[in-house]
Amino acid sequence: MTTDQTSSPSHLGYTLSQLDQLEAESIHIFREVAAEFRKPVLMFSGGKDSIVMLRLAEKAFYPAKIPFPVLQVDTGFDFPEVLSTRDAWVERLGLRLIVASVDQAITDGIIVDDGKTSRNRLQIGTLLHAIEAEGFTAAFGGGRRDEEKARAKERVYSHRDEFGQWDPKNQRPELWSLYNGRVAEGEHMRIFPLSNWTELDIWHYIGREQIQIPQIYYSHQREVFERDGMLLSAGECNPLRTGESVEKRTVRFRTVGDMTLTGCVESTASTTDEIIEEIAVARVTERGATRGDDRFSEAAMEDRKKEGYF
Repeated sequence: MTTDQTSSPSHLGYTLSQLDQLEAESIHIFREVAAEFRKPVLMFSGGKDSIVMLRLAEKAFYPAKIPFPVLQVDTGFDFPEVLSTRDAWVERLGLRLIVASVDQAITDGIIVDDGKTSRNRLQIGTLLHAIEAEGFTAAFGGGRRDEEKARAKERVYSHRDEFGQWDPKNQRPELWSLYNGRVAEGEHMRIFPLSNWTELDIWHYIGREQIQIPQIYYSHQREVFERDGMLLSAGECNPLRTGESVEKRTVRFRTVGDMTLTGCVESTASTTDEIIEEIAVARVTERGATRGDDRFSEAAMEDRKKEGYF
């Protein structure tokens, strides 16, 4: 007797879309960390990547609340629109928000402001002190491998030693997506659930999920000036140098951070679909195009990561 294999539907032909696969992988990572580590925390800036990460964490534990707090390292020069979006997400999800302030760390003598080091770099000591003070054993970060060469070296579980430092030559293998989360006293792991996502994936997900992000990611009018090939926001924290002048342009931000170092790009993309069309043909990553702290040297990001940066 023969069986007609076409008479009944089969699940064998069912496949997830690329976005669904990425979502499932990230949710799996969140659940693994929550089960394995004693005290995790999610590093949350209010930028697009950390918001997508928070949305994934929300899905991972729904209908329960996210079982760990969120931590923001405040440079003192963060965009107001980003901070208000951060607060809206924290309030909606009922999360505990820990703010590690660079200004407070300078006042308390935790870090030293020599007047030359950027606030972005001063985040390193501020972050490491917050992790040690709270006793966090794992910290979720929104880094993606497509952003920058140093981040492409990261594992999903990225080991940090007792000084909070990263050794790219001493990373643990992750064959078959099996993660080694063992840490000694004083050590911790940085966890990157978005490792395999791209900027384009992030925007497709924002569009699909209708995720609230800061409006400065979309086209708007802004007073800017040009410095080192970037358009920076005019304001008190960005005093003009000789030869620089302010003008109003139609711009948007591809990434957000310290206002003194984060540039914008000229763009008329005012919707998610228009942004997707714009970055689909881009040949420079958002960090390479608009983050001044990544332009100091070829190894700028790697040097900061070795010291404990995000």
